[in-house]
This record gives sequence, C-alpha cells and structure tokens, in this order.
Amino acid sequence: MPELPEVETVRRGLEPVLAGQRLARARQFRPDLRWPLPERFAERLQGRRVGTVGRRGKFLLIGLDGPETWIVHLGMSGRILVALPAAEREPLGAFHHAVAARTTHDHVVVATEAGAVVTYNDARRFGAMDLWPTVDLDSHPWLARLGPEPLGNAFSGPVLAGALARKMTSVKAALMDQRVVAGLGNIYVCEALWRVGIHPARIAGTISAARLERLAGAVVETLEEAIAAGGSSLRDYRQTDGELGYFQHGFRVYDREGVPCPRTGCRGTVRRRVQAGRSSFYCPRCQR
Repeated sequence: MPELPEVETVRRGLEPVLAGQRLARARQFRPDLRWPLPERFAERLQGRRVGTVGRRGKFLLIGLDGPETWIVHLGMSGRILVALPAAEREPLGAFHHAVAARTTHDHVVVATEAGAVVTYNDARRFGAMDLWPTVDLDSHPWLARLGPEPLGNAFSGPVLAGALARKMTSVKAALMDQRVVAGLGNIYVCEALWRVGIHPARIAGTISAARLERLAGAVVETLEEAIAAGGSSLRDYRQTDGELGYFQHGFRVYDREGVPCPRTGCRGTVRRRVQAGRSSFYCPRCQR
C-alpha cells in the first residue's frame, strides 16, 4: 500500500498540473471504489477550479472552489497518471505520457482547460474518494484522528515520546498507528527502526526519551530520502508520469531476509518475523 513518500510524490506530480486550473471535464466509470463515490461525483467536479493540492498522512487533498475538498486515498493498487497535451511534452525523454485509450481499471478521469488529463486507475478498487466542505475538513472521518505529520513542525522526539508513553504494544505497531504519527507504514517503519538500532518488537513505552529523539530524526530522514527517490515501487505504485519509484533499491532491511546486515561492523543477518499479520525485517544483532 502506498505510504507517505509515495503519496507525497504523487502530490508533487499533480500540483503543477492541477493547481489554479479549472476542471473542464470529469467522468466516473463506476459508482464506487472501496466505498460508494459521492452523489453526482463527476458532475460536482466538472467546472470547478483547483486551488491547492495538499496531503494529510496518506490522503491527497485537492482543494476546489465552491468550496469543497476532493479527498483521495490510493488504497492498495491505486495510481494517478497525468497525460499532458502534445505542446507541453518534451520532444525527447518526455516524463508525462500521451493520452491513451481508457483501460478497464480507469475509474475516474478529469481534464483541465489547459488540456492535461488526470486518470485514477485502480485494479483492486481498494482506493476511496470523497468531497467534503473545506472549512470542516479536519472533522472528516478519514482525517479526524490522524496524528502529527512526520515532516511537519508538530512532530519531534518529545512529541513521539509523549505518544508512546506507557504504551505496551510493540514500537513497530505503535508507529504504524495513524493516531500516533500520520502516513507511516510497514516499509518505512522497518527502515527507520533499523537506522537507530531499535528492535521492532521492543515495547514502545520502555524506550528512552533519548532513543526516541533519534528515532524521530530517523523517521524524517527515511521519508525525505524516499521522497527524493520517488517512493518505493514493489507492485502497483507508479509516479504520475508512469515511472517507477526507486527507493526500494536502497532498502537496508525491508524485504532483505537472509542478507547480511549492511551496518558497518555488524555481523548479523536480516531476519523476518510476522507482527500483527505484517512482515517485519530487522537485524537481531544490532537492533535491541
């Protein structure tokens, strides 16, 4: 499932195409994704001008005049592709592909007055969309209980320590709780815990404030590196230009079971264990 870096990469791909543009056409090809789409969804999108293109955790927030916000969650296999008009595509090595014929899994398509076409494609339909009053956005059921943004000023070592105090769950489970910190998932939690040498099964409430300060820094560092790499493409995820992300080539432990730990001086071997139905990857020698 796309995590914060993948969603932020999509946001950055959409912003120059949508911000300030009017949606000249909007089409939906089914009434639902994971849940039913809003009533008269395509009709309510068509003709609206886009303001900001933002993100909260793993959710895209596309501000519309009116005023409503178009909320998008990519689910497990959702992807958003951008096709630019021929006049705006570079002649060689163009990153945004030309407009293609609709495929079976293209469920929502919008076109701007400038001629860009934005397509939401989702083979498994676990994604979701909604329209919600912008002034009341924080009360939306998908957003109301989200924790701080890890790349925002509200996230820090002390904030993380406060959230994990007295928690008797594993630190891995705690970090994946969207109420603790928004946007983290399995990949980046495993990678951040390895960077600071914390075992994923360690009880969250027993970790010292000093180690949690380092962990908060590792979370930010890991996410920023992943965003710079365009996210991680393991199965379905694509950037808006159709290209793969490539952070997976820099994984230290995730999906590297049986490989020697890459930490200098460590002789451990990466292991996998199942926690709450998800695979955790870690080095038993240097993560405590």
